[in-house]
Amino acid sequence: MTSHACGRRTHYHRGMLQDTPAPSEVLSEPLPPEPLTLAAAWLAQAWKEKRQPNPNAMVLATSTPEGQPSARVVLCKDIVPQPGFVVFYTNYQSRKGRELTANPRAAIVIHWDHLHRQVRVEGRIVKAPEADSDTYFASRARESRVGAWASQQSQPVASRQALLDAVEATGKRFTEATVPRPPHWGGFRLWAEAVELWVEGNARIHDRARWSRTLTPGGTNDFEPGPWTATRLQP
Repeated sequence: MTSHACGRRTHYHRGMLQDTPAPSEVLSEPLPPEPLTLAAAWLAQAWKEKRQPNPNAMVLATSTPEGQPSARVVLCKDIVPQPGFVVFYTNYQSRKGRELTANPRAAIVIHWDHLHRQVRVEGRIVKAPEADSDTYFASRARESRVGAWASQQSQPVASRQALLDAVEATGKRFTEATVPRPPHWGGFRLWAEAVELWVEGNARIHDRARWSRTLTPGGTNDFEPGPWTATRLQP
């Protein structure tokens, strides 16, 4: 168990408290010209070290057009520094899918406690190209592909057994190993308008910086990004 009280990392070990300082890592000076290359490198390191079960877990926040927020944990499947977006996949008919369609803006947070780092991204949402969704769906385990067909995500279900029965029945529909991607399932791209990188510091003197830019619609599912501007923030 770890506590961040008093600005130090307090570890509980065999009934004794042990205070250890946070690492001395800081963001470079001057700041990098764009943030997502560093964010992608952090994600790659977390994957390589595998010190947590899902190093690509991220909190995704959405809201209705009326401003009612909701948040949940999803998996980040890619950070693309150029032109600058984050990729994740879901059921388009789920609550998050419906909210992202009605109000195509979102925010994400990825926090790696063991690396003492955090990434925040805010921006605009578009659906990923169908070819990308097809490719990723085909890479999933057959059971997961069947589940994507069987589950009406976020909708009520009579019982757990009813859901399992639906999964079993759906599996029998697809007698071959190939299970095509459902039309209601696919990827989203979060195009970054603002990115904040955070590195933990001692005594809560963390290192924070925020990059922002403008996005001009450039096509059906595309944007023309403007240049990044960066500034350090007080912790």
